[in-house]
Amino acid sequence: MKKGLLWVLLPVALSLPGAQNLLAMERPNSRAHEQLAQSWEDYGREFRGWFGRWWDQLTSGRTRGERPLISMMLRNREKLGLSDDQVRRMEQLRTAYEKESIRRDADIRIAEMDLDALLNAPSVDMAKAEAKVREIEKLRGDLRLARIRAIEKGKELLTQDQRKKLREMLTEPDFSTSPRPERKG
Repeated sequence: MKKGLLWVLLPVALSLPGAQNLLAMERPNSRAHEQLAQSWEDYGREFRGWFGRWWDQLTSGRTRGERPLISMMLRNREKLGLSDDQVRRMEQLRTAYEKESIRRDADIRIAEMDLDALLNAPSVDMAKAEAKVREIEKLRGDLRLARIRAIEKGKELLTQDQRKKLREMLTEPDFSTSPRPERKG
């Protein structure tokens, strides 16, 4: 396991600023050590941020109603009997949500960076830290609500018969793993 991790991290480490300078030098000086340490620190911060967002996605406590239902319906368009217009409108809903999600995720990342800066100060201003944490949680809540709204709009596009089929399909274990349809364009 450790050797596998080394082979994954080594190319990344060599691509960090300052690493090439270290390799070219016979005897690294303290400046090179500082650059390498800073590069590793930057890499660690990026990795923690990426891993944190990934973990948030996995553990966001999504309920059944928050599954990627629109994508699931589109993957199973034939089984549900979706019309071309329904497919087009669902794809528009999904695209609009994805754009909104990207924007909101960027806002969350920026707010997290602001919070990190507050927490790295010699003396933490608790009022500012509390306000920033509340801002971050509001942004996350807004993103979650946007997702729920998009899903509900997608379900509204279905006929009664299609909704019944969807409820039946949701109980099937392989519903979410059905193959993806070919995308046009």
